[in-house]
Amino acid sequence: MSDAPWLTVLGLGEDGLDGLSPASRQVLDRAEVIMGPSRHLSLLPETGADRIEWPVPFSDGLPILQGLRGKQTVVLASGDPFWFGAGSVVARNFDAGEWTALPGQSTFSLAAARLGWPLESTLTFGLHAAPLTRLRPHLAPGLRAILLLRDGKAVAELATYLTETGFADSSLHVMQALGGPRESSQTVTLTEALLGTFDRPVCVGLDVTGAGPALSKASGKPDDIFETDGQITKRPIRALTLSTLAPQRGEHLWDIGGGTGSISIEWLMCDPTLSATCFEPRADRAERIRRNADALGQDRLNVVHGTAPEALFNEELPDVVFIGGGLSANLLAWLRDALPKGTRLVANAVTLESEALLARWHEDLGGDLLRIELAQSAPLGPRRGWKSAYPVVQWSVTL
Repeated sequence: MSDAPWLTVLGLGEDGLDGLSPASRQVLDRAEVIMGPSRHLSLLPETGADRIEWPVPFSDGLPILQGLRGKQTVVLASGDPFWFGAGSVVARNFDAGEWTALPGQSTFSLAAARLGWPLESTLTFGLHAAPLTRLRPHLAPGLRAILLLRDGKAVAELATYLTETGFADSSLHVMQALGGPRESSQTVTLTEALLGTFDRPVCVGLDVTGAGPALSKASGKPDDIFETDGQITKRPIRALTLSTLAPQRGEHLWDIGGGTGSISIEWLMCDPTLSATCFEPRADRAERIRRNADALGQDRLNVVHGTAPEALFNEELPDVVFIGGGLSANLLAWLRDALPKGTRLVANAVTLESEALLARWHEDLGGDLLRIELAQSAPLGPRRGWKSAYPVVQWSVTL
């Protein structure tokens, strides 16, 4: 590692050199190599430095950048490199002493200033390389969000998605090339967005209106938001189970016997820092879990088709484990022996055999054993009565 950084991540606006600070200009003047997307490179005049266009996919550029060690190198990024930009990627892949960053004015700040929206209460999304379904958990009347989109065609794709989800009355504030000489903005309906033509770079201020279903912020989402063949942890039991799993920032979940994937999907909805791997032995159900996760904006869910414990061997170790299917003495023994001390384990059982198994393990390892009995009103002749669901026995323990 050199005594001084050889790599600078430089935030560049649409006004090119005009928007740069004196310190940023000095860095460019000293640069031996300038690397960035073609659009960013085109905003700068020739400086005598070698120019390298960052390839697609983005990850292919890292080996090139690593090969430039020892040369004064500038990587160009849009606005603030650490707000859905290249800054975090560089920080993960290079030692702290190798790089420095000079952020510019972010697109989000410019957009908020144009719209008069307070950033502290406006959601921000970088959707230039992420699916529009990331919006789904947040869509509700009154939502205001600023979205970075891939290109002009993505504006029509956004309009289609909002229409399909029931928010067809929403307005789009389409802003192009913010902060530069080509800056333009217009407010359009979803129909106008479908018919319009827009240029990159583009961001959209989304003002949500409509009667589409908003997802609850509480645990225990409605069953009907999940595609299922009937193998699902029902809403009241799911709410109690999520409470017992007690997700905490940055934790990783193993959801064993995923069925529909409702537990791991709701786990991910609790916080963006959470991660999860869902194991399902049936291929059709594994595919259904994938569809559910993608449709509900949790595309980061890792779905593994396989039977536990064999499917668990090479996966990232969890902080928390939920067993919703495939419960066996062999699986519990493997988890007890393989997982580190402090891992939390929650298992639900419905059959008498599984209930007896949990009772024996509770006697050996301790923890909490809970019997959940629920009943719903149902017609009983001309009147109504209580129809009981199968009781669920839940064992929770810290290994």
